[in-house]
Amino acid sequence: MNQCDALDQVEKELKVARDKFPFFRFPHEGYAIILEELDDLWEDVRQPYHMRSTVAMRKEAMQVAAMAIRFMIDLT
Repeated sequence: MNQCDALDQVEKELKVARDKFPFFRFPHEGYAIILEELDDLWEDVRQPYHMRSTVAMRKEAMQVAAMAIRFMIDLT
C-alpha cells in the first residue's frame, strides 16, 4: 500500500463516519472514540504472529487516523 492509497482510505472512512454520526460534542467524546479505535488496533497487534491479519490491522489503523482527523476538524 502506498501513501496515496492510505490517505484515500482514511478520507473515505472519515466521510462515512461524518455521514453516520454527529460531530464530537466535547473533546472527551473524541478522545474516547479514538481510544476505542486504538484499543481495537491493539487487540489485532497483540495476536500471535501466525494469527495476525495485516488487513485487520490496516483497517483499525485507518479508523484511528480518520477519528484523529475528525477530532481535529470538530475542534474548530
